[in-house]
Amino acid sequence: MAKLFGLAALFAAGLLLAGGLTAVGVADVTTTETLPVTTTVAETTTAPATTVATTVEHTTTQQATVPTTATTTGSSSSTKTPTWVWVVLAILAAAVIGLLVALLTRRGRGISKEERQRRLEAAVASWAAQGWAPESQTAGSAILRRGSELMVVSVDDHGQISTRTPES
Repeated sequence: MAKLFGLAALFAAGLLLAGGLTAVGVADVTTTETLPVTTTVAETTTAPATTVATTVEHTTTQQATVPTTATTTGSSSSTKTPTWVWVVLAILAAAVIGLLVALLTRRGRGISKEERQRRLEAAVASWAAQGWAPESQTAGSAILRRGSELMVVSVDDHGQISTRTPES
């Protein structure tokens, strides 16, 4: 349950961060494009006996500023990161550290003596339903008998149940 909650918190924090960066003013962009303009001028000169046609090509470059189609509700000329973004990042970092600590500290601990005893009793009851009778029982194990067969049922510190036949 804690893992699912942690994953949901990380997902929500990522969405908040992405939405916040979009609203901060990333859409305030002005694009400048240079568009070449070509002008062709034809001159025709007529002389009494000859006709000379001369074509002069002249290229003019004009700079045009084209605004983007995105609109913003507010603009800020500051490039500093807003305080609320740092707060969200700090909360996100604290959540990640908390999840790591919780996962790493649970890994090394075993189960309590009461839980170990409860699991042993449940295992013995399951075998008893199959015809095995408890012969003796200690804190972490039990010996079961069915006719001439013997079986040892034990529970380790991590709650794993194991069965074996005793060596004769």
